[in-house]
Amino acid sequence: MKNVYIIGTGLIGGSFALNLKAINPDVIIHGIDNNNEHLSEALALGLIDQKATLKHIVNADLVVLAIPVNATLELLPAVLDLLPSQGIVIDMGSTKAAICQAVDTHPNRSRFLANHPIAGTEFSGPKAAHQSLFFNKTNIICDLEKTNEKAAKAMIEVFEAMGMNIRYMDATEHDKHIAYVSHLSHISSFMLGKTVIDKEKNERNIFDMAGSGFESTVRLAKSSPEMWAPIFEQNKANVIETLNEYIQNLNHFKTLMESDNFEAIRNEMKNTNHIKTILKGIS
Repeated sequence: MKNVYIIGTGLIGGSFALNLKAINPDVIIHGIDNNNEHLSEALALGLIDQKATLKHIVNADLVVLAIPVNATLELLPAVLDLLPSQGIVIDMGSTKAAICQAVDTHPNRSRFLANHPIAGTEFSGPKAAHQSLFFNKTNIICDLEKTNEKAAKAMIEVFEAMGMNIRYMDATEHDKHIAYVSHLSHISSFMLGKTVIDKEKNERNIFDMAGSGFESTVRLAKSSPEMWAPIFEQNKANVIETLNEYIQNLNHFKTLMESDNFEAIRNEMKNTNHIKTILKGIS
């Protein structure tokens, strides 16, 4: 793997570039980005070796789509059109079903690996990139059987060299499960932040009185709307289902409060404490 083209030179794309360089110092990273300021910044930071455009993909050994999922949906077929026979394309998006469906009948479908690293922060842009982003994180590969076996094996070895733990899923199942453990978390964070901003007009009070619990809960509300709105759009059905269940639980909690049933509230919280055990890891 010599010529790598990173489309989207922000947190995810930039961090992936840093990891590739650590694994193989001889790799040449070509950056492609609609935001020329980001592209120049990525070059200055050493995340990429040179700027490029889509037409240069004809020379690619690897293309990494690290852009919002709506842009991936539009761009992936064109990238596969340009890709040379030895190349492979991976995406880094948080939705998989619509993206996979968009290229299921493409002649070069076998040169695409549907990929989702469960990694990220609330920050964005090239300056947010760092080499430890993917270490010990889960990387979900979807519909593996549709990807060329040799090309997929080579990419999996790269992911493992970065310290990622590999899981395999069907694209539709991926979107269903990720709606609960990721997409709902972001919506909750955004809406908690909105509720506080709407209710507490004195920003100084928010700053002075917000404890670590509030700060950690609204951390995801700092995330990029340009990235997350398309995710909610592509995974709309699953997100609505999870929201309905979440709202039902909130209403149930509210009903217990209204009826002064604090023993039931205590039991609900005690049962939910099991999440601590789950997040410690499943053997």
